[in-house]
Amino acid sequence: MYIYKVGVVGAGTMGAQIAEVVSFAGVPVLLADIQESLARRGVESVRAIYQARVDKSKMTPEQLEEKMLLVTASPNLEALNDVDLVIEAVSEEVTLKQRLFRELDRVCARSAILASNTSALSISAIGASTTRPGKVLGLHFFNPAYAMPLVEVIPGLATDPQTVDDVVGFAESLRKTPVIVKECAGFLVNRLLSPYLNEAVWCFQDGDVSIKEIDQDMVAFGMPVGPFTLLDTVGLDIALEVARILHRSYGPRMAPAPLLEALVKAGRWGIKSGRGFYEYSGGEERSGDQALDSLLQQVRQSGGQTGMEWTRLRPLLAMVNEAVIAYQEGVASARDIDLAMVAGTGFPNEKGGPLHVADQLGIDHVLHELEALRDTLGLRFWPAPMLRRMVDAGFTGQLAGRGFFAY
Repeated sequence: MYIYKVGVVGAGTMGAQIAEVVSFAGVPVLLADIQESLARRGVESVRAIYQARVDKSKMTPEQLEEKMLLVTASPNLEALNDVDLVIEAVSEEVTLKQRLFRELDRVCARSAILASNTSALSISAIGASTTRPGKVLGLHFFNPAYAMPLVEVIPGLATDPQTVDDVVGFAESLRKTPVIVKECAGFLVNRLLSPYLNEAVWCFQDGDVSIKEIDQDMVAFGMPVGPFTLLDTVGLDIALEVARILHRSYGPRMAPAPLLEALVKAGRWGIKSGRGFYEYSGGEERSGDQALDSLLQQVRQSGGQTGMEWTRLRPLLAMVNEAVIAYQEGVASARDIDLAMVAGTGFPNEKGGPLHVADQLGIDHVLHELEALRDTLGLRFWPAPMLRRMVDAGFTGQLAGRGFFAY
């Protein structure tokens, strides 16, 4: 099915960004919200994204106006009756999304595909609230949508294969890189990124190392920003909520670091609150404030390890191990797991992705290091069963000529 017109419901940050991406590809888009003022504000946000392109001489003012002719604001859902695809981008509350999808099911043409931009909620549960679950799936863009190439395409239990094919083709027409992901908590990228970020917090909490040193070392490895800079940018409250969702689904290995919970409770949510792991004053980032030191000492006094030596292997192996577990569960292929982490998080392209890193380190070495970390730090480092099977079979990575990939 060719998609001639798109509706986006929710004119906030992500909704506006998705509308810009769609219109930039030359497809008319209707941006809807519960109030006309919100919808119009969303349209102005689209204009601002285009204006930034003009300011950088990446497009002309005339081209801006041509693109804006494709973007229309709507204060209600009734105008979506002739769209081919709706992308929902409202708050992450499953009851809200289910209520919205019931209304979209009533309003939209029977042929229309209904997609959710949710980053963690059940697509199957959302689809079950409609009379067309075969036409419902997840289409998860990453922030900022106009810059990030990856989109996760998540079929629910009842999603028709043709619906998946149609949306994959549409994503490619937007010049995005679609990766089909089996439905699970956190889908793929957030499921792998969360333990990496969480382990960085554990490292600061129980180690003799500063947040700046950890950030600098991970940037030296090749990550675009350090884990604490990323946490402050995303929002510690959002990162904690994702960690809790994953903890409920996957158990002890995803337990949020106590320091992360303490910072959120103290109102240190990152850039948006002016303080997170760093303090922000006049647009500048500063580290080493006394309030953070006080919270750190309180958390340390409640028990746990202290004085641990910093090694970048801890957060990296937390990500690698979860990548292996996701692979053995069939969440995505080895190629797509690595592609998603490179395109969705900025994981260094020359490293290839977490499964390529495992092959480069040696699967036997990865297993040995995880076992050592498990013995020291507990269940969150319990090795994925597949690692031992691979070692026993001689699939030990690049030097052996075979691991997760063939060499």
